[in-house]
Amino acid sequence: MKRLFACIVLFCLLCSCARIPAKLPEQTSNSTTETSAVYTPKPDEIRAVWISCYELPDAAQGEEKFRERAEEMFNNVADMKLNTVFVHVRAFADAVYPSKLFPWSKYSCKGSDPGFDPLKVMVECAHRAGLKIHAWINPFRVSSSDNIDSLPQGSPAKKLIGTDAVIQLKNGIYFDPASTDVHALIYDGVREILDGYEVDGIHIDDYFYPYPVSGVQIPDQATYRAHSNGIADIKDWRRYNVNQFIEMLHDSIRAVKPWVKFGVSPFGIYHNTRGGSNLPGSKTAGLQNYDDLYADVLYWINKGWVDYTVPQLYWEIGHRTADYEELIKWWSRFAGGRPLIIGQDVERTVRAADKQNPRRNQMAAKFALQRSLRGIQGSCLWYSAAVVRNEGNYATALEKVYHRTPALQPTFHHIDDKAPRKPRKVKAMWMPDGYYLFWTAPKAKKEMDVARNYAIYRFKKDEKIDLFNAEHLVAITPLTLYKLPYDDGKDKYTYVVTALDRLQNESKGVKEKLKL
Repeated sequence: MKRLFACIVLFCLLCSCARIPAKLPEQTSNSTTETSAVYTPKPDEIRAVWISCYELPDAAQGEEKFRERAEEMFNNVADMKLNTVFVHVRAFADAVYPSKLFPWSKYSCKGSDPGFDPLKVMVECAHRAGLKIHAWINPFRVSSSDNIDSLPQGSPAKKLIGTDAVIQLKNGIYFDPASTDVHALIYDGVREILDGYEVDGIHIDDYFYPYPVSGVQIPDQATYRAHSNGIADIKDWRRYNVNQFIEMLHDSIRAVKPWVKFGVSPFGIYHNTRGGSNLPGSKTAGLQNYDDLYADVLYWINKGWVDYTVPQLYWEIGHRTADYEELIKWWSRFAGGRPLIIGQDVERTVRAADKQNPRRNQMAAKFALQRSLRGIQGSCLWYSAAVVRNEGNYATALEKVYHRTPALQPTFHHIDDKAPRKPRKVKAMWMPDGYYLFWTAPKAKKEMDVARNYAIYRFKKDEKIDLFNAEHLVAITPLTLYKLPYDDGKDKYTYVVTALDRLQNESKGVKEKLKL
């Protein structure tokens, strides 16, 4: 689970180029080189990172400074050949964009209008860097404090205090998932994002019903008695409420912008195995989605209500109560019907010793599991600052080994499987600043078929054209040009350009033979 930081992570960590390796166990330079010699990256996978509300640039400093830092932030991400960012746009019933429903975020926006639209800037900067951007919201979380007076003016929760739409506990204030008014509010907030911004996905966290507090009962018994819908068990009723919400949100997104993916990042344990239970459970002993948060994730996947799932597997291989290896194999077995993206805790990974070689951390072992199991199509890193400051040489290993080539996004054929037309008029031309490959965007009749990005492959003379080999993928760009690495013009190469639509369906390639 993505717990709130004890203190705000300084944005300079995100933008810093400084690399601060952790103490042993670590990914040493020698082991990185050895692994690189035998390891072939995957040609298509989601390589994502969470960027929390605490890590966003300070919008209060003005648009120019915000844009400068956003560009630096996303360029740093792209330099490590990550291809997706989950950006926190609503953490506590707030917004980092001008909203008619929610007040300005107290984090990046300091609780007031900064005079520009931060989300618009971030979408532009992310796409310019070649990244997919998903708007990450916490739908039901209102405040980490139980103090009503701490809620900002304009908070929709203030109007609902005292009704069955709001739950107050010692660990915070939450919208009640049983309330249809709450469902409508959350959807309307998502609709604002869909209508106003070219986001590639809507992403929700693991906050459904509140995390349990010892000795504290969720105060929804009266609501249950009044609106049980004939469900005999209150726990089943709570799961029903969350199911209704997930189905509604999925269908609503698909109706407005069918290319926008809807993803959920649940807590890492679905259900612990125990006697008398018919549910598929893992050999673990921790908090559970199904039993404690009333989030029946497997049901959502099997019903087709989520486009991808990011279970937060933040533990180590060999963890006593929540073994990473046990959990990743469990999710692969039971939840591989829709793309799985594994949530990785960078700091815990590099601070844990490899079981086979205690001098090394667990990064290599985790990647080996992730890239060998059914249904797993990438990872998401928690959190971005830990990656950028190179905890345990994590970023170095990404650059030299695991992400040494770019990666396309996996296709989502359950949404759309039609490829765009191929690029037109591919031609090499000299420009004042160098040798370029140019092309023209293909024509398209429907929005789903419009080319949004282009993949560029490179092959040596007499080398077989194989677009499934990631070693030949040199760039992915939203532009219709690519600067060639011209040397002395003696070596022959074949370049292939393909078009990619919003869902990463790939066109046929167009070849151009060159001397570089």
